[in-house]
Amino acid sequence: MLNLLIAMFKSLLILSVLFFAQTAEPSILSPQAGQTLRGQVQITGNLNIPNFASAELAFSYASNPTDTLRPNSEQGWFTIQKFSQPVTAQTLAIWDTTLLTDGDYILHLRVTLQDGTSQDISISDLKIRNDESPVTDTPAPAEESSSLLITATPIPTINSATAAPIFPTPASLPSNPASVTSTSIYSYFARGGGITLVLFAFFALILRLRKN
Repeated sequence: MLNLLIAMFKSLLILSVLFFAQTAEPSILSPQAGQTLRGQVQITGNLNIPNFASAELAFSYASNPTDTLRPNSEQGWFTIQKFSQPVTAQTLAIWDTTLLTDGDYILHLRVTLQDGTSQDISISDLKIRNDESPVTDTPAPAEESSSLLITATPIPTINSATAAPIFPTPASLPSNPASVTSTSIYSYFARGGGITLVLFAFFALILRLRKN
């Protein structure tokens, strides 16, 4: 049972590969239309298709695309690279845009099949801008926060005519000789306790003598 499942899986895999190979089409994945290009530009796409015979990658000025179906220098197209074998890698070529003047261009890929037919792919509105600096977002200056602004509040001036009268500081009174302090109270209690103990001892001595 397991061997049967493995065989069915292999068959489905082979069919999927064959189906993909038959339906594969040439394509340019990047750059895309409307993109701004500078320096060395990597052109990626697909040339690994069945019945491949040859291919040519070229460009033209967007203002004068003489013949988009015939990429050659006589018709206004300039060859970037020619292919005699299908390319299995995703990168098709490196386009050196520093050799061109700034402007708008069209990228063209023509693939010729073994039966003599051809397929064409064009990417328009490619903007080469090597002489212009890349536009960067300049941060706007930070606005001063109103909460950090401190305004001085004027101190009102007091008119001397309406100022409150100043009263003299009252003099301290002399100490009262009849006042009782806590020290004197403790002293009185100590004396009273001593007298009480003496009286208690005295009465105890009298009671003892009477019993004898």
